[in-house]
Amino acid sequence: MAQESVFLDIDGPVARIVLNRPSKKNALTWEMWKQIADIADQVDADDTIKAAIVRGVDETAFAAGADIVEFESVYATPETSMAYTKSMQDAQNKLARLSKPFIAQIQGPCMGAGCAIAMCADVRFADPTAKFSVPPARLGLVYSLADTKRLVDVIGPSHAKDMIYTARVVAAEEAISMGLINRLCEPVSIEDEIVSYVESICRNSRYSTKATNRMINKILSGEDDDTDETRAMFIDAFGAEDFQEGRAAFLEKRWPKFTY
Repeated sequence: MAQESVFLDIDGPVARIVLNRPSKKNALTWEMWKQIADIADQVDADDTIKAAIVRGVDETAFAAGADIVEFESVYATPETSMAYTKSMQDAQNKLARLSKPFIAQIQGPCMGAGCAIAMCADVRFADPTAKFSVPPARLGLVYSLADTKRLVDVIGPSHAKDMIYTARVVAAEEAISMGLINRLCEPVSIEDEIVSYVESICRNSRYSTKATNRMINKILSGEDDDTDETRAMFIDAFGAEDFQEGRAAFLEKRWPKFTY
């Protein structure tokens, strides 16, 4: 498994999606996008998994972008261009729509397609070696609407335009100031801090976190008021087992023991 260019490492309730092409700084190939989509399906379907992390196989790189060596072949015809683009978008959409909390562990370069993967995460942790860039303008290309929207959703339109217009490299300190990352950790502690963070998620109600993901995805898709569906989600929670346990635990002054 560890020889795959992307592999899944499951440790109890936590799944790690590992980009494993260190000799190329995890530059993403067409085959890797297909593997990511398959792994995302596996993570989403496994009810024992409560949270997922995406990371590079080591601390040297998250992902340096798409593998430009492939560009001559994948963009050779309109048909191959469309198929390649569909594979990228399919993988990113599946990551962005995971029903469980999804965290990016970013160390080293996080460029282009790597940055696009990081934007699919719910929360981004990085260490000071992390550096970010969105380079289509340097290549004479166009950033897709979906990728642009995720970037805008995370950092706002002004910062997004700045990054895309200039194709400049953004260091970790600036990245946290603009909201591109949520937590900046020391290299020696980033893994422990992510584990602690994930443990705090896993102690809480998965019923609640899944509903939260659905609600926020609806907001990001343009919904700005409750519908019959979202009202039902809110009301149904009061009759669910997790609320019964959560209320009992609150009254008994103990931590809840959710079973879902």
